[in-house]
Amino acid sequence: MTQATENKRFFENLTGAGKAIAVLTSGGDAQGMNAAVRAVVRMGIYVGAKVYFIHEGYQGMVDGGDNIKEATWESVSSMLQVGGTVIGSARCKDFRGREGRLKAAYNLVQHGITNLCVIGGDGSLTGANLFREEWSGLLAELVDQGLIDNEAVERYSALHIVGMVGSIDNDFCGTDMTIGTDSALHRIIEVVDAIMTTAQSHQRTFVLEVMGRHCGYLALVSALACGADWVLIPEMPPEDGWEEKMCEKLSANRAGMKRLNIIIVAEGAIDINNRPITANLVKDLVVRSLGFDTRVTILGHVQRGGTPSAFDRILASRMGVEAVMALLETTANTPAYVVSLCGNQSVRLPLMECVQMTQEVQKAMDEKRFEEAVKLRGRSFENNLKTYKLLAHRKPESELPVSNFNVAVLNVGAPAAGMNAAVRSAVRVGISEGHKMFAVNDGFEGFSKGQLREIKWADVGGWTGQGGSLLGTKRTLPAKHLDKIAEQISKNNINALLVIGGFEAYLGLMELLAARGKYDEFCVPMIMVPATVSNNVPGSEFSIGADTALNAITDTCDRIKQSASGTKRRVFIIETMGGYCGYLASVGGLAAGADAAYIYEEPFDIRDLQSNVEHLTDKMKTSIQRGLVLRNENSNDNYTTDFIYQLYSEEGRGVFDCRKNVLGHMQQGGAPSPFDRNFGTKIAAKAMQWITKKLGETYRQGRVFANTEDSVCLLGMRRRALVFQPVVQLKDETDFIHRIPKEQWWLKLRPLMKILAKYKTSFDVSDSGQLEHVLRKRPKDLDASTI
Repeated sequence: MTQATENKRFFENLTGAGKAIAVLTSGGDAQGMNAAVRAVVRMGIYVGAKVYFIHEGYQGMVDGGDNIKEATWESVSSMLQVGGTVIGSARCKDFRGREGRLKAAYNLVQHGITNLCVIGGDGSLTGANLFREEWSGLLAELVDQGLIDNEAVERYSALHIVGMVGSIDNDFCGTDMTIGTDSALHRIIEVVDAIMTTAQSHQRTFVLEVMGRHCGYLALVSALACGADWVLIPEMPPEDGWEEKMCEKLSANRAGMKRLNIIIVAEGAIDINNRPITANLVKDLVVRSLGFDTRVTILGHVQRGGTPSAFDRILASRMGVEAVMALLETTANTPAYVVSLCGNQSVRLPLMECVQMTQEVQKAMDEKRFEEAVKLRGRSFENNLKTYKLLAHRKPESELPVSNFNVAVLNVGAPAAGMNAAVRSAVRVGISEGHKMFAVNDGFEGFSKGQLREIKWADVGGWTGQGGSLLGTKRTLPAKHLDKIAEQISKNNINALLVIGGFEAYLGLMELLAARGKYDEFCVPMIMVPATVSNNVPGSEFSIGADTALNAITDTCDRIKQSASGTKRRVFIIETMGGYCGYLASVGGLAAGADAAYIYEEPFDIRDLQSNVEHLTDKMKTSIQRGLVLRNENSNDNYTTDFIYQLYSEEGRGVFDCRKNVLGHMQQGGAPSPFDRNFGTKIAAKAMQWITKKLGETYRQGRVFANTEDSVCLLGMRRRALVFQPVVQLKDETDFIHRIPKEQWWLKLRPLMKILAKYKTSFDVSDSGQLEHVLRKRPKDLDASTI
């Protein structure tokens, strides 16, 4: 056994034999709850536990009877893509009283349930914790009433609680994202994108009201993602006189040839005196002050509806599995947990610490301590707010710093949705920092031909929602054009480079760095922001464009599976992009509920293919009607998509038939997802701030001269933080032949996909969520901040 294997902790050592787990959804519904329920049921059954549905939330627990039913593997089939919650949710007055909780305790004991997984908001989770604290007293009361005996008290002496936060408002402290938030943002952005086209046609102003009675996250992030002119949220009430400032901004934008205005209002928006600001109030103000043709759109429950996004399915699946593992590891002294996401890492937090922090936010807002409320929301919310302020409100020329530096922005590699949002952010932050910004067309090739021009603030208006690359992008590397690129840098006095792109951008920066010995022109700060659907850039767990591609794959797989509904048993073989990187196939497979995903990083042979066919055949003989198999385009030279299709067709003959589909370039197209718009905006803003800092450090004797390794960096997402990494240091982490990182975090999700597809597999849980405390500040890297 290797040292690495010794250090791993496999969940085979955790057993659920003899345990009963119940799962319920409570409070408001949220897209992704079904994915969480599915993960809890299948992981629970997988480890040998009995799993029960509690229908209609706490009301079902109080009423008992048919509301508490044992779940089977098949009972959660085909629910991954369904919005809302199929087991029902209801607000329950009875459970708030002790008599109701006594009935609930009796019903749980009747089924032997002592492990509870609650999916809901802070009210639902607080109720669960109170139930847990009262458990022993409730059992004693049931004994006194003669409803249970002492043996039952001893057997069911402790109730274990693990919570998952399902709320579209993202109003729960301790987690970066709650289940349902990303899907709600998808609904909002779909509406905003549609409204923008009609608003532009008629030169209209639209005021959109979004959900968020106590939390402005949806309003803030959607404003950031669509480039709204103004946003009103409860955590940042505008100062007195905001009406005039807003009207001046709207008027200035129209004067700058912009044909529309978008104002986003959270339903709980207030002014500095705690007076509500409604969408109709804002509309009346604009009409009265400016005479603009103005319309109000209240999105309402549209935001709760629809299918969950790929992000929410993956988040809910990860959290569901994590919740079961947490329940298996609990002891009598373990506090109630909530499983959360911090950056890209699962964490377990004491439930009541999170609830207490959430209540502190509201208290701070009630007492008009708004800056403190923003900080209590967490660094993710705080960074969103800072970035919005930086991009939305242009300072007067007289207030801008004068740097006399020229910064060039270019896209390199294949186009990726979100690139334009990153360019817009970089241009506007650069101008705010006093730089003159230059846009380079067609990557390094265009650079060598002198295809660059100054780009102004207004030039990038409306770019956030557009897919592809408006600057133009090519895969050409700079090595063949070094002389001409150096000439253009000198001619245009370019003092820094921001490169937005994929693996070609990474290789291009390395070539420019290597050429510094021959060309002084390349001795300027250079930074790369990863943008590729393949998500194969070393030094970053996420790339701009990958989330949009995942959603395209997930949506297509949903439609393909639906096409077989009501027909005979059918298996679909789907080919995805990614080069040699299996991210899209693996994570897309998890989001779409695939039975298998073939990738280069996990070698497979004919025996594996045969085993997969047999596994699917066994499933098809039960009630499962459809199978889904994904294959990364370069997973194997010989086992091609056609080969796998023919093998499955032949070996499944008489049990199921096969269809194949190559998704192709549809994965690169379309409007960017809210995640990619937001990620691109924030990472590019941070990159520009790094450039400003480096320009200040390297400006000596009238010129910029940067020749150290740390002046050529890649800015990437690592676990919880955005980190600047010299590209030289990433060489050892890179497989240059196959253009992938040597270690990839998402490979740890593959056993999860297999378990949820009913395969027996080893699952390393050494990287699973560890208990942390939300009240203490987590360590901060000077050059990193969570997004």
